[in-house]
Amino acid sequence: MSLYTATCLVVANMVGTGVFTSLGFQVGDGLTPFVILILWLVGGVCAFCGGVAYAELASALPRSGGEYHFLSRIFHPSVGFLAGWVSITAGFAAPVAAGAIAFGNYINGVNPALDAKLLAFAALGFVTVAMLVSARLREWFQNISTSLSFLAILVFLGFGFFAPGHGSSLAPQAGDATQVFSKTFASDLFWVMFAYAGWNASTYVTGEVRNPSRNVPLSMAIGTIIVTVLYLALNAIFLHAAPAAELAGKPEVGLIAGTHVFGVAGGKWMALLIAAGLLSHIGSMQWIGPRVTATMGEDNRILRPLSIVNTAGIPIFATLVQTAIAAFMLYTGTFQSVVIYVQFTITLCSGLVVLGVFVLRVREPNLPRPVRAWGYPVTPAIFLIVNGWMLWHGFATHPRESLAGLGTILSGLVIFFLSPPQKKKENF
Repeated sequence: MSLYTATCLVVANMVGTGVFTSLGFQVGDGLTPFVILILWLVGGVCAFCGGVAYAELASALPRSGGEYHFLSRIFHPSVGFLAGWVSITAGFAAPVAAGAIAFGNYINGVNPALDAKLLAFAALGFVTVAMLVSARLREWFQNISTSLSFLAILVFLGFGFFAPGHGSSLAPQAGDATQVFSKTFASDLFWVMFAYAGWNASTYVTGEVRNPSRNVPLSMAIGTIIVTVLYLALNAIFLHAAPAAELAGKPEVGLIAGTHVFGVAGGKWMALLIAAGLLSHIGSMQWIGPRVTATMGEDNRILRPLSIVNTAGIPIFATLVQTAIAAFMLYTGTFQSVVIYVQFTITLCSGLVVLGVFVLRVREPNLPRPVRAWGYPVTPAIFLIVNGWMLWHGFATHPRESLAGLGTILSGLVIFFLSPPQKKKENF
């Protein structure tokens, strides 16, 4: 794929479920509007710092697979397998489920007669079929749906700042500094980093990107900068347009803010546009996730069927397995529990990968690195500090979801010890 498509993939992984759903939970925790914007800025900086670390590893260790490949190479195959296991069970399937739930909530907000859960299952099925039909259709679907997501944001940006404000002031207030260093700020980073999740998307499909040593790092850097600016502007409009009491605890913040900006009818049209954009987020996860699963299948005999691809290079069985897991989460979970669960587990894995940059620099200083992490060692250190702070307070605030994440990781050890390594890949 081209740099443009790789960047679209990064942007599509980030822009979608999180930014159109998570603000209500931050408002509900009592953070002031100014502190909420700082929260989103910190998330963007953290994502960028993680991206530059991943860029170095992607250029030095080029192969599809993301954390699974990096951690297997840097630490031990068992560590990489656990990261891949997280990708199979939580890293991709859970965001797919969360995106589908958000899709259902938005359409249900437009027409309450339609069942939100059935809509979520319909979105999952539709996107899965689009991912399986052909590589060309998959690329077209991703580019078009990403463009719709961008259109929704641009419409909000174009009209939101000129609409009458019904929300709170965005100016700093007394006590903001205390809030920034509070445990509430740290635990709310879970929601923000969920919205930024996907900054490393192109590393999962390195083998499918043209000139990967150049285009993979560029796609992450460009995508993260674009999304950070969009997130800050979009959340400023949401906070400016709608009263905090209406946003608090509600996932469909785009519909609520859109009603204040465009009126009742216009808000519903915006909700439909946002829902169409959410399909982009679901599609990007359905595109990337099965590639990680297929890579694991190449290396582990018990998972070997998941590595089978068709003549178009599409891992059909891996895609169907991810779809089945996402469908199970749709049936059993709530939006909030799914988000906390997935973010805790993937934060652990991404932290280990960034730590691997330091390990590899010391252990293999002469390893060719076409791209080096910008700002090393400061940028990866910032990522590790922020993520460690977030995990500490996140575990204290949401112990049940955090323990479920740890349980998922540890359950992968059983599969690993039952999976003798092998390197054969099959096609049909």
